[in-house]
Formats: sequence, structure tokens, C-alpha cells
Amino acid sequence: MINEGDNAINFNMPIDDKNFITLDSYPDNNIVLYFYPKDDTPGCTREAIDFTSHINGFKQCKTIIIGVSADSISKHKKFIEKHQLEVTLASDEDKKVCEDYGVWIEKSMYGKKFMGIERTTILIDKNRKIRKIWRKVSVTGHVEEVLEAAQNI
Repeated sequence: MINEGDNAINFNMPIDDKNFITLDSYPDNNIVLYFYPKDDTPGCTREAIDFTSHINGFKQCKTIIIGVSADSISKHKKFIEKHQLEVTLASDEDKKVCEDYGVWIEKSMYGKKFMGIERTTILIDKNRKIRKIWRKVSVTGHVEEVLEAAQNI
């Protein structure tokens, strides 16, 4: 399990048919790595739109937004186009990054247990230290809280 103050775990995930993203892709920027369950579902859509609507505030404090789910890059592309998203979406189909960051967990719905992504946001500074972790995120008001934390790094 990762904790605040730990070094961020490197990753290498596709963001489209040709390009991959790693911790080193933006060496002079902070990174918000937000994990979400599934493209184009109500909470996940709201979260992505909220991050997009605050993108300029994040740019002002040199912070890159990367959304991560187990959806394919083709699903991400449709999701981005449908909602005019301005955040980077990375595909973690093998769930390795989700496992590394401790967000691939056993969940329960209607008495059935299954594995899935726990909605989590991680703020990583430009020195690649984990500055803040939000677990079991409630979408409403979350992006504003993350932006405030990014502005105070």
C-alpha cells in the first residue's frame, strides 16, 4: 500500500495508438493521477468533466491531470470525444498500475463480490513524492479540493 510521503511508482501506460505516458513524461510538472472505475458512467463522467473545467487552474500550478481506468484506449478516445475532455486518459487494461497503487480492490454490490477500481486520486509533486492521497472519492467538490492542494505545493 502506498502512503503520502512515499516515492511515486513509475508506470508506462498507453494514451493512444502510438503514445505512452510515464512519470517522466512531464519532468517539471506535478501530476494528479486519478483512478476511476469506467468510462462514460455517471460518476466517472462527472469527475472527468470537472477536471476538464478546472484544467487552466491546474496548468497555472504546473500540474498535469492523468485519468486511469482499465478501459481500452479506443473506449477512452470515444469518451474524450463525446464529452470534449481535456484531460489525458491512460489505459491500464492489465491493472498493473492499479495494483501498484493499491486501487484494484475487492468490492461488493448487492451482495456480490468482485474486483474493481476504487475511485482514488493521488497528487505527485515534481520530485515524484506522493503529496496527498484521496481514497474512496466522492465526486462532488473533489476536483476543487485537489486543485487547492496542487496550488499549495
